[in-house]
Amino acid sequence: MVQYRGVNELRRMFLDYFERNGHLKLKSFSLVPHNDDSLLLINSGMAPLKPYFTGQEIPPRRRVTTCQKCIRTGDIDNVGKTARHGTFFEMLGNFSFGDYFKHEAIPFAWNFLTQEVGLDPNRLYPSVYVDDDESYKIWTDEMHVDPSRIYKFGKEDNFWEHGAGPCGPCSEIYYDRGEKWGNGPEDVMGGEGDRFVEIWNIVFTQFNNDGHNNYTELIQKNIDTGMGLERIAMVVQDEESIYTVDTNKAILEYIAELCGVVYHSDHDKDVSLRILTDHIKSSTFMISDGIMPSNEGRGYVLRRIIRRAVRHGRKLGIKHDFMAEMAKRVIELNKDGYPELEEKQTMILQVLKNEEEQFNKTIDAGLNILNDMIAELEKSGEKTLKGADAFKLYDTYGFPLDLTKEILEDKGLSADDEGFNACMKEQKDKARSARKTSNYMGADATVYDLIDASLTSAFTGYDKLEDKGKVICLTTEDEITQALTEGQKGTIITDKTPFYATKGGQQGDAGVITGEDGSFEVHDTIALKGGKIGHVGVVTKGMISIDQTVELKVDAAQRNATAKNHSATHLLQKALRTVLGDHVEQSGAFYDKHRLRFDFTHFKAMTAAEIAAVELMVNEAIASNDEVITREMSLEDAKKTGAMALFGEKYGDTVRVVSMGDSTELCGGTHVKRTGDIGSFKIVSEAGISAGVRRIEALTSDNLLNYYQEIEDRLNKAAAVIKAQPNDLVNKLTQLNEELKSLKSENEKLKAKLAGNSLGNAADNAEDVNGIKLLCLKADAADVNALRSLSDSLSDKLGDCVIVLGADIDGKATLIASATDGAVKRGAMAGSIIKEIAPIVGGKGGGRPTMAQAGGTDTAKIEDALTKAAEIIKTQIK
Repeated sequence: MVQYRGVNELRRMFLDYFERNGHLKLKSFSLVPHNDDSLLLINSGMAPLKPYFTGQEIPPRRRVTTCQKCIRTGDIDNVGKTARHGTFFEMLGNFSFGDYFKHEAIPFAWNFLTQEVGLDPNRLYPSVYVDDDESYKIWTDEMHVDPSRIYKFGKEDNFWEHGAGPCGPCSEIYYDRGEKWGNGPEDVMGGEGDRFVEIWNIVFTQFNNDGHNNYTELIQKNIDTGMGLERIAMVVQDEESIYTVDTNKAILEYIAELCGVVYHSDHDKDVSLRILTDHIKSSTFMISDGIMPSNEGRGYVLRRIIRRAVRHGRKLGIKHDFMAEMAKRVIELNKDGYPELEEKQTMILQVLKNEEEQFNKTIDAGLNILNDMIAELEKSGEKTLKGADAFKLYDTYGFPLDLTKEILEDKGLSADDEGFNACMKEQKDKARSARKTSNYMGADATVYDLIDASLTSAFTGYDKLEDKGKVICLTTEDEITQALTEGQKGTIITDKTPFYATKGGQQGDAGVITGEDGSFEVHDTIALKGGKIGHVGVVTKGMISIDQTVELKVDAAQRNATAKNHSATHLLQKALRTVLGDHVEQSGAFYDKHRLRFDFTHFKAMTAAEIAAVELMVNEAIASNDEVITREMSLEDAKKTGAMALFGEKYGDTVRVVSMGDSTELCGGTHVKRTGDIGSFKIVSEAGISAGVRRIEALTSDNLLNYYQEIEDRLNKAAAVIKAQPNDLVNKLTQLNEELKSLKSENEKLKAKLAGNSLGNAADNAEDVNGIKLLCLKADAADVNALRSLSDSLSDKLGDCVIVLGADIDGKATLIASATDGAVKRGAMAGSIIKEIAPIVGGKGGGRPTMAQAGGTDTAKIEDALTKAAEIIKTQIK
């Protein structure tokens, strides 16, 4: 009998085992891919390690082990419907970058399963690629596995490759769970039954595919393994599925108790319980890595998951908001392996609460509309919902297409994907442009991919703006070169540099690089893979060549202005968290020599009082002139100081901690020496940029003085226009405004009088219809207000009446109908009159029973419209 072990214990056992065997234990990388445009979300253990496999970055050690959190949504429609599928999972892995290979990787896996976990060796079944004789012999000769338990499979099952690039055979390890879990024809090795479970996959990356299925041996052979944590837990705990292993089972049972249902008592409710269990876990982890719900990219994936969960919560009878409450349970159960969940709990709960509240405002109306659409389909015998209708549900009621399709499938119906996509063309075009033509790494193939991975640059610019360095690489815009000559654009990489490269939101430095034979003007500085710093610009004189020693001089004015904005951003974040609450987290930032931009999580517009309070706190911190203290320490020690960290940022073992006043943050950027150097601070705009994310733009120092100077200049110009002194501008504008109101009033009266005079004794021509006066005529009027005033004047003279007036105003046909209360009681309806006659003049209109108007393009038909109006009125009045 295998000893029972929980998910958290198995995770620790795996990582400790490989750490004892010379592997560097790395924490899980963020779910947000770093420098990899081929992925929206990390979906495998090796995905964050691609740069090490390709040689584009040097790994911290040649042996690495991780437990990587992953999200896969390709089969999201099956999540919940089966007990096998889920969007969130953890992948255990051990990796070798040119260190060990098959003879070590296979024993590592076998010994962990049999000796550490205690699985019965006779119930383990390896598989190998049909042509991989080396692996087969290791299993038989070294691991002493009976050949009858080793299966040879073809390329589809046991060979890993992804187009051109590194590839190789793999060996998988299956576990026989026994007849208890199945004894049918599908319950065989490689079958679809539940009895034999694949628990470990070892990929031997030993070939390179040239894209035409021509394979050559790699000089550096790598090992990439993966074992699903939930799957090995399912085996060890002898559970039916990933949903009933200890941590997931605790979430599922918590949800079942909240809903008042019992798992395995009703098929449909079981589906909803599994969906909620999986989706609340996925959304909690995604938000903890800084992903916010939105309508594109990974934010859209999160929104789909949350809204699908909310819908199934409704199906289980939950009437109140519940996502945040369930997330607390997820955090409690998983914080052992992922302490960031507890650190970000306030923000996670707030994001879930806000998204659920937003969807709850429309879900009932959307479901009612969809039910009406389904009823129409069933009535007509149609089986497919129009794409435009599916898009309406998405656009108006926030229903992701897959949620609409899931509801339709329950009724045996489908949706027109093609029609929906046509309505979403603009968004799809954006998505396509965002998913770039990629190399093996998934990023744009550029000249920088050709640079030797062993080259690196040391940054020396924290305490100096000038330094000497050796040119170690030169590139034009499309190739590596030995020299750049006058007029050529390119990139210079040196072994050390005082130039700060764009990262962490801070704009890179500009400046000049001077060599013995020429000068290079640096327009931007960029961070390249493998710790290289690229100086991008143009040769302004002579030539810069490889291996040359050059002088590097940073533009001090730009660096200082940028530093002021960067330091002010730290004070701003502290002030925002103080004024708005601890849910505020940085979700983006940019600072250059002109201004600062700060994006942060908050769920409503800031009030004027809140903005003023934040500005005051920042300016008080500036006035205190505190020293800006920078210290280097371990990441763990930094966290103990309470230093704020950024979402998705990769930190090494040693980090820089920047403190100023009450603000303490992990930061690799450049700063002022004292807060007083910032000078002053002013927020110039605050606005929403996406769901739950606000953006502040602000100015400091000389840029703020220039801003105020521009305002003063405009103020002086405005005062000169109205012939007033700037300090008397308000009084003068108030006076002019009152005069303008008076003149407008007199003008309206004159226009009304002129219009009245143009009709003379028109009231005398009114027709009596069963005691109600009827008058339909064409008038001369300067504008709609004059025409309305004329109608009021005629009504006063006629008593109970219906009046319809038409006029040519600026080449447009204008119609107005009015009916007194007495006329309305007798059946007259101004609104219906206008609706019927408006098309005659090529327009449309409407209004109330007592007053309505319309506009049209055909002034020649005004008389026809008035004649028709008289006919309609005579039929209305009883």
